[in-house]
Amino acid sequence: MSSRPLAAPAEAPSRVRGSDFVVLAKLRVNTLVLVTTALGFLLASQRPDLLARPAIDGWALFHAILGTGLVAAGAAAFNQIWERDLDAKMRRTAQRPLASGRMEVLPASLFAFALSLAGLAQLSLGVNLLSASIAAATLLLYVLVYTPMKRVTSLATIVGAVPGALPPVIGWAAAGHGLAPGAWVLFAILFFWQMPHFLAIAWLYRADYARAGFPMLPVVEPDGASTGRQAALYAATLVPVSLALSALRVTGPLYSAGAVAGGVAFTAAAAIFAFRRTTASARWLFAASILYLPLLLLLAFFDGGRA
Repeated sequence: MSSRPLAAPAEAPSRVRGSDFVVLAKLRVNTLVLVTTALGFLLASQRPDLLARPAIDGWALFHAILGTGLVAAGAAAFNQIWERDLDAKMRRTAQRPLASGRMEVLPASLFAFALSLAGLAQLSLGVNLLSASIAAATLLLYVLVYTPMKRVTSLATIVGAVPGALPPVIGWAAAGHGLAPGAWVLFAILFFWQMPHFLAIAWLYRADYARAGFPMLPVVEPDGASTGRQAALYAATLVPVSLALSALRVTGPLYSAGAVAGGVAFTAAAAIFAFRRTTASARWLFAASILYLPLLLLLAFFDGGRA
């Protein structure tokens, strides 16, 4: 019997499909990277502390989004190269190109390096060195620190939230006005949002993670008490953190009202999960996280600079 019963039979490398490279780059997941990069750029461009608000530099915005997206896609590909053996053991990832055997490591590695280098070059030449440096740090932290840590400790989720929260900082830096406190508030919003979001996923797929040997928090503490407490704590922290944008006059009163309402609803979903650690409550928390962040970002975009 095969030792990898969940994976499809390996196909010859010549059977690699174009869609496999899309999966390798995680284009759907990385849509959030593009959105938050753009938001950071746009909010930095309309900062109230600037005496004159320059017109949005469309080309710089384009290069910032594309460059950051390429780096993120490269990081996703590197992650799948590192984890191909464990991905093959999980139902939700067994059909990925490397895990299933459809693609070999060499073309995947060349693809990952090409995307990453192209993205860093785009940021360096099309935007500025500050944004490229932050993107490089994001790539290295994700690939060389977070990815190997996932095999050994549940704390990897916290570490992984750091590169996940840096795209708006890259966008802010790309606007050409340096980094201001608003950039780090955006970072904090993304950081604290990721924790309940990923803890809900970890609970829903805890059996899959256990099968692969990932020591996610719901795996090492099966009763889920710590998972629930942490999800509620991080969600509650989002309320004052999100309001810091208005305190810094990056956003206005409409955003503040929405941030409070959305934050309370998100925290309520996390609290319900903390008290009732069921599949249904985890799904509600995951759904709340998916609704909360886009609405908050939309409010920040439309109410930005109106303090």
